[in-house]
Amino acid sequence: MSSLATSAPAQQKAPSPREAMFLRAKVHKGLLFGFGVVLLLVLIALAAPLLAPHDPYHQDLLSRMQPPVFLGGTWEHPLGTDHLGRDYLSRLIYGAQVSLLIGFVAALISGVIGTAMGVAAGYFGGRVDLAVTFLINVRLAMPVVLVALAVVALFGGSLFVVITVLGLLLWDRFAVVLRGATMQVRSMEYVAAGEILGTPLIRLLFKDILPNIANHLIVIATLEMAHAIILEAALSFLGLGVQPPIPSWGLMISEGKEMLLFEPWLIAIPGIALFLLVLAINMLGDGLRDVTAPEGRN
Repeated sequence: MSSLATSAPAQQKAPSPREAMFLRAKVHKGLLFGFGVVLLLVLIALAAPLLAPHDPYHQDLLSRMQPPVFLGGTWEHPLGTDHLGRDYLSRLIYGAQVSLLIGFVAALISGVIGTAMGVAAGYFGGRVDLAVTFLINVRLAMPVVLVALAVVALFGGSLFVVITVLGLLLWDRFAVVLRGATMQVRSMEYVAAGEILGTPLIRLLFKDILPNIANHLIVIATLEMAHAIILEAALSFLGLGVQPPIPSWGLMISEGKEMLLFEPWLIAIPGIALFLLVLAINMLGDGLRDVTAPEGRN
């Protein structure tokens, strides 16, 4: 009897939900790629003063329109110079700061607004839900780009105005998704038990509801961050976003559009950087959605 017991294979302990999520994340190529690119760009943005070879604002008209090194330029300006002789690599590095700052802060502002509205509508229901649904419908009826253009044209283009406008316009997806997620969590037994035991409302919302909808919140935040970066680039391209001489990838594309046929690298370099950042953020969001799903999609 003892020999049978010793020869029987030991049963492996099933991984916890957190361990299973971590194991799925380690083999999810899209998540790893998105996380790696975003982390790299964040580190570049933080270390911009150390990495930039020149002052991004310094103008040298004698060195204007130098090509990048792979097109016959010199290593003094590896990515060439713009129409004012400013080092393109330095402006590209500092432009990462602008894009990431706008994307993060705009997503943070819209996330706070949308989360508060969505959780309130999903938890309280009734008239609160009707009021939030009405506001969501009103917001969805307004084209984001046109409203942003009108507001920025009215108050003037600046970093603060662009961040504020985008933050106040991108909350609808947070509200819609978190409203539905809160309705599902609201019907759970542990929430009902907390209400019966007289748990304070603030504690119930922050301890029992928000932690269980956090995965939805994180995924939507990454998507809206990418959306805000694209909108900022569009506004800057149209001349109503971040104003010169602040280095912005959208502004760099706008300044180089007149030389598109003669010096296409002026648009290609910031365009590729913008494409990689938005792609990485979207892949990061999709990967987080997959690995945090209960069924563990791949």
